[in-house]
Order: sequence, then C-alpha cells, then structure tokens
Amino acid sequence: MKQSALVEVVEPVVVARGLELDKLTVVRAGARSVLRITLDGDGPEGHGPDLDQIADATRDISAALDASDATGQVPYTLEVSSRGVSAPLTKPAHWRRNAGHLVKVVLDDDEVVVGRITAADEDGADLDVGASPRRVGYPGVRKAIVQVEMKRSK
Repeated sequence: MKQSALVEVVEPVVVARGLELDKLTVVRAGARSVLRITLDGDGPEGHGPDLDQIADATRDISAALDASDATGQVPYTLEVSSRGVSAPLTKPAHWRRNAGHLVKVVLDDDEVVVGRITAADEDGADLDVGASPRRVGYPGVRKAIVQVEMKRSK
C-alpha cells in the first residue's frame, strides 16, 4: 500500500464531509495491514468532530477504498478516529478548537507554562496563567498538550 495513493483516495472523501485528514499511517500486522486514519475539523460546536461525523466519514472512506485499487491485494483493517485529547497542538486550528481548555506548554527555552487557552490566532495563543494573561507564540513552542481535568475549577 502506497501512502500517497491512499491519501489521494481518502482526502477528497474527508473534505466532502467537512473534515480534515490529520494523519494516515499504514502498519504491517502479520499478513494484514492496519490503515489508521485520524480526522480533525471544527465539528458542530467548533471543538472537533463528534462521533457521528467520524462514523459517517468511516463508512464513506471504507466505500471509497473498496472502489479503488489503492490498497492493492493486501488485506487490511481500517481504523478511523479523531485526534484525541493527548495529541499535541501543532497547528493554529488545534489551539483554536481547544479554547477554554487547560494546556501544558513546553517552550524552546525549557520553560513550562500551564494555563487555560483564552484565544488563539494564526501567530499564537493567549493563556490565562494563574489569573495573569500570557501570550505564547507558536514558533517558540516545543510541545503543547491539553490537560485532562477531572473536575474543572470555575
């Protein structure tokens, strides 16, 4: 299976559903392959695709792959999911979709900043860090991960 051929089949289907192809990987698993597709998008409330959107896209992707020769003769298992909460924030849209969430940011100078995303644009994000505003420019971010909050403070 060639990844570029798979992307050519999958991406138009995903875009037609109003979603974005975030990642596509093929992993060998014995005689089979596992085709893992991660989707993203604004979703109905602007915070990523919901389960119904993922399910609908999965059906469409499966049908498109069945109708093409991109998978060749290799048997495969299709796995389609959303990015998930543990996926790093790497694009401005990821930051925007996570507005209101707590994020841990490791800057290029090794400083660690934990704050709530209050706004995000194409250049950086505004964080509420202990009731103080902090601007973080994307070029200076080494890694940023949304923090899971069991009980969100108000």
